[in-house]
Order: sequence, then structure tokens, then C-alpha cells
Amino acid sequence: MANLTDELKRVPLFSGLSQRQLRHLAHDFKEKRFRPGATMVREGQMSGVDFFVILDGDATVTVQGKEVGRLGPGSYFGELALIGERERLSTVTAWTDVRCLTMASWHFRKFVRANPDVSWKLLQNLVNLLSAQLARQ
Repeated sequence: MANLTDELKRVPLFSGLSQRQLRHLAHDFKEKRFRPGATMVREGQMSGVDFFVILDGDATVTVQGKEVGRLGPGSYFGELALIGERERLSTVTAWTDVRCLTMASWHFRKFVRANPDVSWKLLQNLVNLLSAQLARQ
């Protein structure tokens, strides 16, 4: 459990959480593995409402078929799906063998309700995402 809480602590969205909160959150994460070339999430689809934290391996991020980024250990994605339960905005494909942690939106919603201070951290993270997006345009 300590390893998992350490991994979650590195995610900016969770970095302000107490050890107790991290331990509670860790219970709802599941480990998944993807082979090279496997699609983890697909743009335009409701391919699950999971949040991902990459533990090992590398993945590519594409939007409309164009590569826009790479993800590696410590990277995370899907925080918008945790809240919005909308279609994915990009496709994430395993470049190498990928081992990651995933959490379903309904588990995260339950956690936030039990820990209201997480809501503020989540809002700050979303503002940072939007700011970065606007700066790129």
C-alpha cells in the first residue's frame, strides 16, 4: 500500500492529500496492463470513465490522428473524464508495455464527497489545464 500511496502522492491532483486520504483513495485503484499498440482510450468514444496513472512504460497521445504528446511513468490522464463523463478528447496508445493504475469515476465521486477539501484541489488542477490549453492557442 505504501508504494501505491507514494505513486498517488506524485500526481499533482492528489499531492495535497493527507496520508490517510491517500490510503483511502488507493483502495479504489486497480492495476491494468497494456501491450504495445493497444489503445488505452479512444478519442470521441466513451471508452470508460477511468482516470489513469502510468507506473511503467510509455504511451502516445494523439488528437485527430496527430501525435500531440508522450506519457511515461508518473504521467496521468483522464481527470476530465472523472468529472465530466464525456467522450474522450484524445487517443492514448501504449508505445511500450504499460502498467498503470485506474480509477472509475463513481469511486472518485464517492471519495470527493467524503473528502470535500479534494474538490478545491481538483478545481485548481482544472484551472491549470485550461490555462495551459489557452496558452498553447
